[in-house]
Amino acid sequence: MCGTGGCDVRNAFAVLFIVGIIGSSCAAEINGFGSAMPALPENARLVLNEDWSGGMLAERWYSPRNKWGAGNNGVVRENVRVERDIVNGHEQNVLVCEAHGDHYSGSVLGYQRQKTRVGGVLISKAFFASGRFEIVVKIGSSKTHAGGPDDPFRPKGMVPAMWTYAYRYVKSDSAKGDVFAAAAPMYNPFLKARDGATNEYTSEIDFPEFGKQGNFDQGLYNAYTQNRADNRVCDVSPAIDGGYHVFTTQWRTKLVPIDATDAQVVESEGYWWVQDKAIPYGKYSGNPLKRLGKDRYAVYSGDVAEHWLDGKKIGENTKNVPSMAAQLTLGTWLPFWAGEAKWETATVSVASVKIWQYDDAGDVRGILTSSLRELFDEHGNEIPRK
Repeated sequence: MCGTGGCDVRNAFAVLFIVGIIGSSCAAEINGFGSAMPALPENARLVLNEDWSGGMLAERWYSPRNKWGAGNNGVVRENVRVERDIVNGHEQNVLVCEAHGDHYSGSVLGYQRQKTRVGGVLISKAFFASGRFEIVVKIGSSKTHAGGPDDPFRPKGMVPAMWTYAYRYVKSDSAKGDVFAAAAPMYNPFLKARDGATNEYTSEIDFPEFGKQGNFDQGLYNAYTQNRADNRVCDVSPAIDGGYHVFTTQWRTKLVPIDATDAQVVESEGYWWVQDKAIPYGKYSGNPLKRLGKDRYAVYSGDVAEHWLDGKKIGENTKNVPSMAAQLTLGTWLPFWAGEAKWETATVSVASVKIWQYDDAGDVRGILTSSLRELFDEHGNEIPRK
């Protein structure tokens, strides 16, 4: 997944993952594998309880027209809607995100007026950090439909997903970008991107994305902190039956002591940022620090992202888990790495979303704050940046 500006880095990770360089499988040795979810912490705050009974509320959600990586023609709001469906024996409103495959010939246009390989996503306006995310989802459909995939359970060629994502671009005041920049406290020469004088800050947890190379039985559970990743592949086959299933992720953060002095850091936007190459980048991965006292600091760090399917633990991310708050995204798109989409339309449906916030000590709020801007209009024409 990626948004405005972050796609280049995100696609690089995707390519590495596809060829098997950095992906690893979930396995029974994972802590608590197969166990039930623990009780919520006493301090957990229910901050979102969405069942779409009021539709897609503008104060909660937005749906962008945006490019979405390579090998597809973006996402559009025409492909996101609320419909009625049967969930656990009861009819209710559900969010439907539609994908237009390689054979689509309808009226909806994506990027550069293209009709095929166009998806749709819905993004929360709020930013969330440590907590529990519970999402009830149906992948594909329980039965075939005209113009749909041959296997309605596995709409090969599209990637349905749910994830948290936030991004920020930082530019150095140095032409070379090989030193810390006094006028840009967040700039870090170890976090070079693009032209060598810019940084891309990223917070992302995928829980999960389906459909890599048409495989819907193995889900991609990924964590990203800036330019570092932890990619896991977990068994989600029990959910690939055309019905609704409960996907739950618990994200925890923490403070980790670090050797740093007042002379090696600078304050900006309420946090402290490393300004000395003598502090190993691997000790903080671009994250900000908290000042505990004179020459005493700790890193705001991600701890773990644990994942459950229908109440049973199936995996976890323990490396490169982010600490910075991010927006929740729900939807589907059609990247090149999903393979051919030999159909007209397919969907992913979301029955409900619940989010509890834990307010862990390692949470970073207010640093990554930008929402995705519109990149093209309803006619598929690019919108110039102001």
